Amino acid sequence: MNKMVVPNEILLEEAHDLLSRGIEVVLMTKGNSMLPFIRGEKDSVNLKKFDAVEVGDIVLARIAPKRYVLHRIIIIEGGRVTLMGDGNLVGTESCSLSDILGTVQEIIRPNGSVKKVTKGTFWRKLLPVRKYVLWVYRKIA
Repeated sequence: MNKMVVPNEILLEEAHDLLSRGIEVVLMTKGNSMLPFIRGEKDSVNLKKFDAVEVGDIVLARIAPKRYVLHRIIIIEGGRVTLMGDGNLVGTESCSLSDILGTVQEIIRPNGSVKKVTKGTFWRKLLPVRKYVLWVYRKIA
């Protein structure tokens, strides 16, 4: 199979258009910010237009013009959302609810198996020791 790389500003704007019309979109992920649950350039995600979001949802969001992240919601206050990657130890992003393009419904592994998305409650509680868990994961993965 041939691989084609499309700049994010083009690909994700098109994905946003499709999602806003209620069409589900499957995207190959990039980067390691969602380890260990989503593996960049290995796993794909099935995105759906969101009706409502909750803390723990994994969302595709625009955090600046032409800058997007696929991260988990950790705080919702009014119309503002704070996001953090599962593989991140520090650092968050912020956006408005209107900047959320879609929510991850499923994670698709390279072998075609599908993993349902959870709210990551236990993983979020591990933040103080997450660096050790991620270190072990990276050594064995």
